[in-house]
Amino acid sequence: MSTTTIRVHCSRDYDVLIGSGLLQETGKLVEEVHNPCKVAIVSDSNVAPLYLDKVAASLSAAGFTPVSFVFPAGEASKNLSVYADILNFCAEQRLTRTDLIVALGGGVTGDMAGFAAASYLRGIEYVQMPTSLLAAVDSSVGGKTAVDIPAGKNLVGAFMQPLRVICDIDAFETLTEEVFHDGCAECIKYGVLESPRLLEIFAEGTAKENIEEVVAISVQTKANYVENDEFDTGLRRYLNLGHTIGHAIERTANFTLMHGHCVAIGMVMIARAGEGLYLTEPGTTEKLIRILETNELPISCDFTTEELLDGALADKKRKGDLISLIVPKHLGECLTHTVPVTELGTIIDLGKETSV
Repeated sequence: MSTTTIRVHCSRDYDVLIGSGLLQETGKLVEEVHNPCKVAIVSDSNVAPLYLDKVAASLSAAGFTPVSFVFPAGEASKNLSVYADILNFCAEQRLTRTDLIVALGGGVTGDMAGFAAASYLRGIEYVQMPTSLLAAVDSSVGGKTAVDIPAGKNLVGAFMQPLRVICDIDAFETLTEEVFHDGCAECIKYGVLESPRLLEIFAEGTAKENIEEVVAISVQTKANYVENDEFDTGLRRYLNLGHTIGHAIERTANFTLMHGHCVAIGMVMIARAGEGLYLTEPGTTEKLIRILETNELPISCDFTTEELLDGALADKKRKGDLISLIVPKHLGECLTHTVPVTELGTIIDLGKETSV
């Protein structure tokens, strides 16, 4: 059975393995990069019943000693309290610096387990095992780890590259259509940034038929940005396409809306605003909307400009009184547009226009 391997080159190089049947090979794949030790498997209440026993058994067969921590599924759990519970669990299990954390699940799991790994004993190794499309193409790669606080999303965290990323695409078969399409939004983002092939696949609505290719292109695209700007001070900010407004939508909805859905709306709004500012080629928003709708993703929300502005001002990309926005020039190329925060309300207004 073939496996696609993508090497991520940064402060610590590592491989992203993409293929079928990798969950039952967990022990062997982890042993290739880490000696047998105690392993804290962090998962959530949705994923654990599906895969935890299989992963633990594979680790045990390879000589590891697995223990598990399971938290309630959902973005609401991505907070300082649950993060502290993970740290306490690691301490109670007497994990040492030569032990390991495995993040088994979606983006919330990967972010929290990664942040725990970055901070427990001032840092221990961890492995990402994304089980959702969104986590596979986004949060599991690049070393960003974080939790949410009431003031905003991902405002507390650390950069911590994983030891390895193991992505079993068979896990996507248990996703609901809504959750699968949520992950498609991040893949479409990579297409808008630079990948005509991804745009072609999603315009045709054939992501599932080409899922290994979709994940591989998306991961390679993200890896390219990470390699050039690991700590998010310049080029990597292009990955923020759709996220300033998208995160504002998430926060305004009290995290009841899915991340990819919010990013999809954010991309439409920034493309429409870009056309209004003559930064974006006319017709780009209409083309983007067609692709998103083909993949059952939303294109608008009902929140007011004032509500979204309040959420957007908590964005991590804000630098003092300036905020950098990533705007499509056309589908396949974007630019950075830095504006005073006083102009952000106007840009959100332009994004909310119903005509393009």
